[in-house]
Amino acid sequence: MLHDLPARPETVHWGYFDAAQAPALKIKSGDFVRAEAVTHHAGDAPDLMMDDGVRAIFKAIPEHDRNPGVHIMTGPIYVEGAKPGDMLEVRYLQMIPRFRYGANAAAHWGQLYDDFQKERITIYEMDTASNTARALYGFDYPGKMAVPGKIIDDRECCRQPALAGVRVPVRPHLGTAGVAPDAKGRVTTITPGLHGGNIDNWRIGAGATMYYPVQVDGALFSIGDPHISQGDGEISGTAIEASLNVMFQIVLRKDFRFPSPLLETHDSWIVHGFHEDLDQAGKNAARDMVTLLTEHQGLSRDDAYSLMSVASDFGVTQVVDSTQGVHCTISRNIFPHRDEKK
Repeated sequence: MLHDLPARPETVHWGYFDAAQAPALKIKSGDFVRAEAVTHHAGDAPDLMMDDGVRAIFKAIPEHDRNPGVHIMTGPIYVEGAKPGDMLEVRYLQMIPRFRYGANAAAHWGQLYDDFQKERITIYEMDTASNTARALYGFDYPGKMAVPGKIIDDRECCRQPALAGVRVPVRPHLGTAGVAPDAKGRVTTITPGLHGGNIDNWRIGAGATMYYPVQVDGALFSIGDPHISQGDGEISGTAIEASLNVMFQIVLRKDFRFPSPLLETHDSWIVHGFHEDLDQAGKNAARDMVTLLTEHQGLSRDDAYSLMSVASDFGVTQVVDSTQGVHCTISRNIFPHRDEKK
C-alpha cells in the first residue's frame, strides 16, 4: 500500500524524537510512503526556498517548541508489529528536490568557526540538466544563527558573488532519519546515535537501504534534515540544505540484528560509529564492522580484522553535531556468492 505523508504543522515535530509522541501515520511492513521533508534552513532564502506549505510550518510552530534540536522532522510513522530488538529496513527509492534552491550556512558550530569568527550563508541553485549546483550569492550574517528556523530579512545582509564558475554534484539525501530512542521525553535531533538521527552520510539517498535498530513499540520512524549535496565531514556546520520529496518502503525485519544504523548501497556495506571523541568513534565503527563480517559473512574475528585493514575504508562522516561520526565502508562484491562458498 502507498501512503502520502505531507509535511504540515500536525505531521511534523521540530527538533526532537519522542517515544511518547502520537504517530502521524500507521503502516504495515512492506508499505510504501511518499513523504515531504522540509529543511529548517528554508528561511535563509525565503523568497526561493519557501512556499505556502513551508511557511505554514514556520508560522504554526512557535520558537519555544523547536527544541532541543533544530531539524524539522516528518512523522513519526508507526509500523505495526515492530518491537524493540527488531530491525527497520528502510528502502529509499526516490528523493526529489522541492525547489531548485538550497542554502549552506558556515555557522558557529562549524569546525573552523574560530578561524573565521563570523557566520556566512551561501545560496545555491540546481541545474537539473547537469545534476550540479552553483552558488548564486553569499552573505555574512550578523551575530549568530541561534534561533532554529529563523527567517532572514534581506535588509540584514549584503549579497556578494560566490564561487564563480564552480559546480558541485547534486546528490539528494537525508541528513537525519531514524526511530524513536528508548528514552523519556524529547531526544535532540542534533546528535546521531544507535537510533539513527543526524548521521549526515550523503550516501543515504535514492537506491540506498538503511537498517535501524527498533527501540520502542511501533518504531516511530521520522525523516528530516534534507540535503542536496554534502561532503564527508560537513565541516562548515551544514550541507546544501534543501527540502525534498521522498519515497521509501519500510520492511520490518525480525530475522536480522545489528547493533547500530547500517547502510547498504548497490555495491557496499557501510557501518557507523559515534562518540564525542573522533578516535573512539572510529573504534566503534571498526567493532561494528567486525560484527558485520563475523556474524553476517561468517568470517573469523582474525580474518575480519585482516580484511578490514586491506579492503575497508574509514571516513569522517561529520564533526559538527556534538557527537563525532565515522563510517567504515566495505565492498559487497569481494565476497563469494553463497553457492560459491560450498
